[in-house]
Amino acid sequence: MTSKIAGHLLVECLLAQGVTHAFGVPGESYLAVLDGFHLHREAIEFVTCRQEGGAAFMAEAQGKLTGRPGICFVTRGPGATNASIGVHTAFQDSTPMILFVGDVASDTRDREAFQEMDYTHFFGPSTKGMAKRVERVDHAERLPEYVARAFATAMNGRPGPVVLVLPEDMLTQAVTAQPLGRVEPVQAWSDPGALRSLREMLLAARQPLVIAGGGGWTPQSAQALQRFAENWQLPVTNAFRFQDTFDNHHALYAGDVGIGIGPGLAQRVRDADLILAIGPRLGEMTTGAYTLLQAPKTRQKLVHIHASAEELNRVYQADLAIHATMNAAARSLEVLTAPTELAWTDWTHAAHADYQHNLEPQSLPGAIDMPAIVALLQKHLPTDAVLTNGAGNFASWMHRFYKHHGLVKGFKTQLAPTVGAMGYGVPAGIAANLLTGRVAFTIAGDGDFLMNGQELATAVQHGGKSIVVLLNNGMYGTIRMHQERDYPQHVTGSKLQNPDFVALAEAYGYVGQRIERTQDFESALLGALARPQGTLIEVMLDPEVITTRGTLSAITQAALAKQKNDGY
Repeated sequence: MTSKIAGHLLVECLLAQGVTHAFGVPGESYLAVLDGFHLHREAIEFVTCRQEGGAAFMAEAQGKLTGRPGICFVTRGPGATNASIGVHTAFQDSTPMILFVGDVASDTRDREAFQEMDYTHFFGPSTKGMAKRVERVDHAERLPEYVARAFATAMNGRPGPVVLVLPEDMLTQAVTAQPLGRVEPVQAWSDPGALRSLREMLLAARQPLVIAGGGGWTPQSAQALQRFAENWQLPVTNAFRFQDTFDNHHALYAGDVGIGIGPGLAQRVRDADLILAIGPRLGEMTTGAYTLLQAPKTRQKLVHIHASAEELNRVYQADLAIHATMNAAARSLEVLTAPTELAWTDWTHAAHADYQHNLEPQSLPGAIDMPAIVALLQKHLPTDAVLTNGAGNFASWMHRFYKHHGLVKGFKTQLAPTVGAMGYGVPAGIAANLLTGRVAFTIAGDGDFLMNGQELATAVQHGGKSIVVLLNNGMYGTIRMHQERDYPQHVTGSKLQNPDFVALAEAYGYVGQRIERTQDFESALLGALARPQGTLIEVMLDPEVITTRGTLSAITQAALAKQKNDGY
């Protein structure tokens, strides 16, 4: 049997799993793999990124978009630690991903060789927030086994990241092994008895509410969820930063449960007598810091459906816990027979009315009207556009006012880090465009953009484009907001001295524009959609406009008044 080097075999293993793009920063520790990418360059593209954090975010976005593991390659030590932000994001966001780390040679191991570190301890499951599995491939002939297991682990149960460590001498060994076949995720089906119990709980309810989200959703499962909701006329909310799980235009949609939740919806979660949590792990952001849904036992009856048996009853003791993957769960729910009359029709209509009311903006100062800008995005972006963001108050404009068609229409349209990682939006948008060719729109803040703005060079190098709207208010806005709430007028660390973002974008090969009035935005957006290269539109936002509901000075004055009342 003809032999090949293990680095070439690894690329063939990726091809067998259907991988078309891998993201990374090159390193001498995996030159043999890079040579494999060169050998198979017509079938798979290695996307050269400018920092490992950006590369890992691109791979995480790939996992969200495709439902199969996003692929990232980095070198040992600093490369791996830089990439850890993407691994942590994939873990908390329940995204399938594989990080391949080129490592020191086997004969120098355990001597603190150049850039050597223990990846099992750094990424391992004992960290409770990094990888689902970390393995080192010491025997080249077993590469197909390790790669196939990594794909299975990343996709099965609660999706998440896997780290495979690749000693550089192993990658140059001659092997005769062949890739294993494509791995598909295993479906876990709902227990029929549990479904009967769920139906009985629904029939006894008067104010039920669905919270949908988490990883593992497909267009087919989203469509089945919609049919279930329609059959039972249930109000449906989406979990934090999974706003494309249920169509925001649907008459049963009640809004998103996350940061900046609408006051009406927050009260509705409290008032519900039955919560059907389908898919989300019910983390801190979705539960209002565990207050809307009190841990460990909720005031509301709780049905928790999740793909991971280990997640069920871990934080919340559910009244009914159902272990099922989303495709299987939604298909089971859609055939659950509903009665001809339901007790909560008025409750459902009111929940949707609350959502519609939350779309009505408050009056805020300055020459930029952000709700009007979002309305223009809604008008002009195609329905299959991919919208991305990092972390910061700037993202709340899209979260509150943009209405996703989402998965039910066949496309994932939101890439946003539930882990709250700054710098995610720019690389995620670039990856989305490179992978799908669809319009990729990113909203960023001035602080957020400079975390990974260098990846504009990656887009230009690989023929991709994105549209970046950068809100410049000269500060780390979220931190400044919290400073004023807790330590009013004690501004430390949150002010920013920014570069000329327009000139910076143009230096990378993007078109840069700056607007200071709302009326100038539409033409800038239409130009960005029409031109072949990427565009950055810098929006000069009044620092007073700190949230979608209020001003910075109002927060300061409220905090000062509280201090006075408390005797400070």
